[in-house]
Amino acid sequence: MIRTKVLVLASGGKNSNEGGSGFKVMAQYFKHSDVEIVAVVSNYENGGVEEKAKELGITFEYWPGPFDAQGYQFLVKKYQADYVMLSGWLKMVHGLDPAKTVNIHPGPLPEFGGKNMYGHHVHEAVLAAYKKGEITHTAVTMHFVTEEYDLGPICFAYLVEIFPTDDADSIQKRVNISEHYWQSRVLYLIVHDDIKYLNSKAVYFSPKAKEELGMFIPEQ
Repeated sequence: MIRTKVLVLASGGKNSNEGGSGFKVMAQYFKHSDVEIVAVVSNYENGGVEEKAKELGITFEYWPGPFDAQGYQFLVKKYQADYVMLSGWLKMVHGLDPAKTVNIHPGPLPEFGGKNMYGHHVHEAVLAAYKKGEITHTAVTMHFVTEEYDLGPICFAYLVEIFPTDDADSIQKRVNISEHYWQSRVLYLIVHDDIKYLNSKAVYFSPKAKEELGMFIPEQ
């Protein structure tokens, strides 16, 4: 069986119990499929991502940068990756093919994206907007990665309801559950050409993708 090779970039956290849960779920999801996680890269050494990579028997690489086009391209070539999945990667990406590079974001885009809008910062901003009556839901968003921070074309947007009793932590927990469920499923459709990058503003969805994702396909 020919397997599609995916390189995962996941920052995680500095401590062994911090981060990497999305990567772990994804690796388990693809374990017996035609998609192979060839390695996972983190900018933290001895952190949560490395710990989970050891558990799963997946190659881990600590990469302190520099986070430039040459560095990213070297990693892709080193692992002969067909696709790159950013799963909680906190650094700007340069020099990669947007049609082969995917990011998952824990909030609605483009409203809650851009520099310094990651992790808990997103959930705090979402909660503030909810309290002002500006929004009723947050989202799990997946998009192709261009040279513009969080502005690549969106290929998936799953709405997550916000409740009056929520704080940023409870929103984060609910978003994480949805991220873990959807990340692998959407990536699987991408690597099988059911979802394709067309240009900086457009994405192709096959009939299969439309059937499986339904209302979670964003308007274009």
